[in-house]
Amino acid sequence: MTNVCCPELVCQYRQLKNISLGTLGYEQDENEGSGLKICKQQYKKGTMLPSNDTLNIDVATETECILLKSQELASKKAELKLNSSFFNLEFYRLIQVEISFKLKGIALQTIHARELPDCYAFQNTITFNNRAHSGKIKIYFDSDTDIQECKDWHISGSIVTLEHRWTDELSGKMRSLHQFLQKNTQYVLVFDGFVIISCLASLILCTRSIILALRLQKRFVNFFLEKYKRHVCNADRLEFINGWYVLVIISDMMTIIGSILKMEIKAKNLTSYDVCSILLGTSTLFVWVGVIRYLGYFQTYNVLILTMQASLPKVLRFCCCAGMIYLGYTFCGWIVLGPYHEKFEDLNTVAECLFSLVNGDDMFATFAQIQQKSTLVWLFSRLYLYSFISLFIYMILSLFIALITDSYDTIKKYQQSGFPVTDLHEFLKECGSIGYRKEQASMPFICCCRRQQSDDNLILIN
Repeated sequence: MTNVCCPELVCQYRQLKNISLGTLGYEQDENEGSGLKICKQQYKKGTMLPSNDTLNIDVATETECILLKSQELASKKAELKLNSSFFNLEFYRLIQVEISFKLKGIALQTIHARELPDCYAFQNTITFNNRAHSGKIKIYFDSDTDIQECKDWHISGSIVTLEHRWTDELSGKMRSLHQFLQKNTQYVLVFDGFVIISCLASLILCTRSIILALRLQKRFVNFFLEKYKRHVCNADRLEFINGWYVLVIISDMMTIIGSILKMEIKAKNLTSYDVCSILLGTSTLFVWVGVIRYLGYFQTYNVLILTMQASLPKVLRFCCCAGMIYLGYTFCGWIVLGPYHEKFEDLNTVAECLFSLVNGDDMFATFAQIQQKSTLVWLFSRLYLYSFISLFIYMILSLFIALITDSYDTIKKYQQSGFPVTDLHEFLKECGSIGYRKEQASMPFICCCRRQQSDDNLILIN
């Protein structure tokens, strides 16, 4: 049994306002019992005598908690709680100790942007995990943030001249209204609205093009089957669907949803920063990837696009086969080396470790950190690592690069001697030449200023 007293913990919590770099304060809510809460989870009472190899323990768990309110930290009541038997810990049945406390904070950086400051509530949790009972207690820290309305504020100065005292009932509505009237906020909201309208128009147009392309594909398949008695291959079917339009549709949908969330966050109605950032960040990535389509009009710049299109099917099939071997090594390393190496403790860590080895990273540390408690396991680890590195770096990775290089050479040959002509291209070439001769015979002087309405579906393919 160990008597663990925590005056240092209480001292740090008491001096939090003085030692913290941010504008933090204690949560003061009498209804929810704010303060420093310490909970311990442990097995029920038992006895353990390692000298006699005797263990008698109840695996049912029990949880005990103690609450130290911020206003009681300097009182005798807090001292009595600290000196209680709660802090007598028996580590052989201790599972975890959890310390939780709430803090309030104010972000002042928005004042210079002519906006009111943001008020935040932080739910902090420190966990001492002793579930493994291996002699090492892992420590975790987690903090959840929630944005709240500042109930009582007073700001004065040259940047902003605002002096108000609002009641709790009207503060939320008046603050949101005042924020909306701020010039900077108005400009941002107008810009977000313009982005949403632009993306919505782009989404409608691209969706319309995809629908018309699918209709044209169906008509072409039926026509080809009736006239030539042959089915259209999958490559020609995919020619009707513009992949760039699909990318634009996905990007527009993410941008619209992300912009709406951004406007709500700006108005202090939501705090979904993670969802908003993922949507806007991914849409920005797709937009910049979509810029490559315009480089495809130049023969010297579209080699990357053509190489990726040509090598993608072969690369996917190759990755499926290589992935089976990779999963086999992942499970094998987790099962055998898990108790002897910290990088093989769980599947996710094993997969990350092997991926770093494929890229030549952290090799020596992976070899050196394997414990030599078991000679058999140590020899197996050498065979395991050497075989994995040799197989993936010297063989699989080289074959992966060879597939892409082969596709690149094929594209270069096609650019010099011409690309293979498919049934669809032959059909378009034939129809285009017939339509051009008819137009030239009927209107030789203004043929470039007019086109037939029946040719609209053919133009969609481009």
